[in-house]
Amino acid sequence: MFSSKSVKIPETLKKVAKIFNDNGYGVFLVGGAVRDMLMGKSVHDYDLATDATPEQVMSIFKKVIPTGIAHGTVTIHIFGMQLETTTFRTEADYSDGRHPDKVEYARTIEEDLSRRDFTMNAIAADLSDGTIKDPFDGIGDIKRKIIRTVGNPLERFGEDGLRPVRAIRFAGQLGFRIEEKTLEAISDANVIKKIKSISVERFHDEFCKILICEKPSVCLRLLEDNGLMDIFIPQFKVCRGCIQGDNRGFHEFDVADHNFYACDGAPKDNLIVRLAAFYHDIGKPESKTVEVVDGNEIIHFHGHDAVSAKKCLESMTALKFSNDDIKQVTHLVKHHMFFYEPQWSDSAVRRFIIRIGLDNLDNLIHLRLADIHGMHNVAVVPGSPSWNNLVELKDRIAKLISENSALSLKDLKVNGNDLMNSGIPKGKLIGNILSELFETVTDSPSMNDHDKLIELAKNIYRTKYCQK
Repeated sequence: MFSSKSVKIPETLKKVAKIFNDNGYGVFLVGGAVRDMLMGKSVHDYDLATDATPEQVMSIFKKVIPTGIAHGTVTIHIFGMQLETTTFRTEADYSDGRHPDKVEYARTIEEDLSRRDFTMNAIAADLSDGTIKDPFDGIGDIKRKIIRTVGNPLERFGEDGLRPVRAIRFAGQLGFRIEEKTLEAISDANVIKKIKSISVERFHDEFCKILICEKPSVCLRLLEDNGLMDIFIPQFKVCRGCIQGDNRGFHEFDVADHNFYACDGAPKDNLIVRLAAFYHDIGKPESKTVEVVDGNEIIHFHGHDAVSAKKCLESMTALKFSNDDIKQVTHLVKHHMFFYEPQWSDSAVRRFIIRIGLDNLDNLIHLRLADIHGMHNVAVVPGSPSWNNLVELKDRIAKLISENSALSLKDLKVNGNDLMNSGIPKGKLIGNILSELFETVTDSPSMNDHDKLIELAKNIYRTKYCQK
C-alpha cells in the first residue's frame, strides 16, 4: 500500500528542518499530515514537533507567533506557510476537558507521540529526510483501516472529551472502523461525562466536518448509538422509531434513517444543503397523524415542514451556527415540501421563484433530490421521472429569468418616487400600492410597463385610498 520507512518531505519543509538542525535542534512532522501522506492524500497543513523550547524557536526564526505558548506551541510564518510547532511534551490531568493542567517537556519524539489520541496520528516523520517513527503501529492500523487509541481508550478519552467525537468523524472521513474497545469506551459513563464538558463550539466544528464526509450517515449513526446525539442535538431523539411507511410505498425507513440517508444524497461540498437534509424532517414525529382508509392505515405529517424549521432554528442556534447559516438552512427546511407539476402556469412558477428566492433555488432543488434519495437510500439518477421533473422546473425557471420577468419589487418599471411624482402622497400606502402592482405583474408580465403601472397605481389610489 505504501512505504512504512519514510515519506517524501517537500523541499520548503526541508529548508525549515535545516534551520532547526543548524541550531542544534531536531524537528519532526507529526499528526494528520503524516497519516495523509502515508495514505497518498494531498496535504495542506503541517504540524511540527521539536526538542526546542518555544523561546528557542522564537530566537531562531524571524516571525513566530506565540499562539499557545503556555502549552508549548508557537506558529512559525515562513516561505508562505504557517507551521504550528510544539515542543516535545508529556501531559497530565485535563480538568477542563481539553487543555492539560500541567505541561512538562519530553526528551524524545517517542515520549511526545505517547500522549497523542490515535495510533494513526501518533506517527512522526523526520523533517529533514522523511524517516518514520512509529512506536504504536499506527501504520499497521492505517493498513487495517482501524481507529485505535494510543494506550487505554478510557484514559485517552478521559483526557479530552472531544476525542470520541473525533474518532467518529475519522470513521466517516477515512472509511475506517473504530476498534472494539475504543468504540466501547465512547459510551462509558465517565467518558460521556467528559464529552458533556466540551464547548458547543468544538462539537459544532466536528459536526460540520462529519456532514461533509463521503457518507455522513455512518458518523451520524455512531453519534446516535453512543449517546452523543442526545447530548448536542436532543431534538433528534424522537425521530428514531417514528415509522412513516404505509401501503403507498413512499418511505422505507423511519424518520431518523431517512434523514441520515438524505444527508448522504446531498452534495458533499455543500454544507448548507447537508444541514438542511439532516433537519428537513426533524419535525415529523410531532406532526404525525394516522388515517384509516378502506381498512388501511395512511400516515400523514401535515405541517411538518414548519415544525421542522422551528426545531432546526432551535438546534442550530444552540450549536452556535452563524445567523446567515441558520437563515439559509431554516428557509430550505421550511420550503422543502414543494411538488412541481408540468401543469403549473408561468404565473405559478414565478410565484414559486419569488417565494423561494433566486439565491436559494439551486439549494432547494438539491435538497429535494436528497429527500427523494433518503426515501429508499437510492440515488436519483439522470433520466428518472423525479430527475426529469426537476430538470423541467429548472428549465422553466431559466426561461422566465431570461425573459426578464419581474421577480422582486426592484424589477418593477416604477418605484416609490415615480408614484409620488404622479400625485400619490408619500407614506405607507406607497408600499402597499407597489405590492399590488407587483402582484399584477406577477400574473401579467406585459403589465410591467412604466405608463401602464402609473395608470394602475393612480386607479388603485383613487378607488382604495382617496377620502370621499
